[in-house]
Amino acid sequence: MDATPRPPHGPGDLAARSLRQVWHPCTQMKQQAKLPLVALSHGEGPWLVDTGGERYLDAISSWWVNLFGHANPRINAALIDQLGRLEHAMLAGFTHEPVVSLSERLSALTGGVLGHAFFASDGASAVEIALKMSFHAWRNQGHSDKREFVCVRNGYHGETLGALAVTDVALFRDAYDPLLRHAHVVASPDARQARDGETAVDVARCAAAELDTLLTEREGRIAAVIVEPLVQCAAGMAMHDPEYLRLVRALCDKHGAHMIADEIAVGCGRTGTFFASEQAGIWPDLLTLSKGISGGYLPLSLVLSRDAIYDAFYDDDTARGFLHSHSYTGNPLACRAALATLDIFADDDVLARNTVRAARLTQALAPLADDPRAKHFRHRGMIWAFDAVLPDAPGAAGAFAKRFYTEARARGVLLRPIGSTVYLMPPYVLDDGTTDWLATQTLAAFDATMQQEVAA
Repeated sequence: MDATPRPPHGPGDLAARSLRQVWHPCTQMKQQAKLPLVALSHGEGPWLVDTGGERYLDAISSWWVNLFGHANPRINAALIDQLGRLEHAMLAGFTHEPVVSLSERLSALTGGVLGHAFFASDGASAVEIALKMSFHAWRNQGHSDKREFVCVRNGYHGETLGALAVTDVALFRDAYDPLLRHAHVVASPDARQARDGETAVDVARCAAAELDTLLTEREGRIAAVIVEPLVQCAAGMAMHDPEYLRLVRALCDKHGAHMIADEIAVGCGRTGTFFASEQAGIWPDLLTLSKGISGGYLPLSLVLSRDAIYDAFYDDDTARGFLHSHSYTGNPLACRAALATLDIFADDDVLARNTVRAARLTQALAPLADDPRAKHFRHRGMIWAFDAVLPDAPGAAGAFAKRFYTEARARGVLLRPIGSTVYLMPPYVLDDGTTDWLATQTLAAFDATMQQEVAA
């Protein structure tokens, strides 16, 4: 593989048409016009190929969704088979094999603790469902005062209004603040906050103590605490010790609040276990999944719930039911893609193999741990991150992110820093050669970007 930087492929007709007609997500369109879009033709395993034939290693799994490569033949075959059977039917009053099998298999992965699955299409919708379930379950049980929620500082749970209410990322939230029902925000267990002599466990315990104080002050009013287990991704891959999850579980039990684990980004093996919560030896009351659950193929999200929450809605009175729906709830094609994804996990011993893959990439990125231009090099499962050391100046992080993205793209790698945080979250299909090449290009892109920082 050629390590020489090359200029991004030109915008071409497809990119120009897109700029004229498509409103791209999470994008300031005026700025996008200055950085040509990558007009894609197709995908091959971990690679994306543009209309000019240039290849880009998808090192962030297309926003953290792709697990087993693009155009995976086993998932393709499952979808082709399902297309000849049933493409969609409403789930109200009907059911089908893919949604039942998927619900059964996911519950089994929790040891049956989370016994029921409610389906939607995207992560934010799953969070909305979990919040509504918590509030409504308490109301059905005679605790209508439990209507407040607690979220973690710098946490992210989606961009619909309910999800934004428990999101603490100003860039996404502030414009819509007048529309939101505000949640309580408590300290993050982000291990980067550790002072001299402190450990990640110390930071976790300190954050949990603040949560305990809040739950005591608002006793009888908190419906649920929502957390991102082990990694707060949008916060710059902020990682914490599993002790925090154990303490949150205990505090929710102590104060009578639900624990919601948002595993939309960190589930499906990203942190080293299928569910991140497993590493703390706990199960939440409600668990949200999306992104990787369909292998990155089709929009699918779901909420797994404990039986006690399900039972709170089980009644002769229709109004006491969970009257929430999406047109494509439990779509058979998406569920079949998810079943194929679970088959790959089981058949290929993916979690064990990922341990080997992770060790190789961690070793290849080791120079970052001693680079004075980087700090907080960290790793959890199949997620790697480090923070660039930048001047304390307005706009420095944003300028760095754009420069790094451009340098990485010129080297054939798709990486999109979150401010000053560079992270890697590749698909689970990299071979040794591609792993080593990815590390080499990441280090080269960082070096080139930091040289520009010095020049600037």
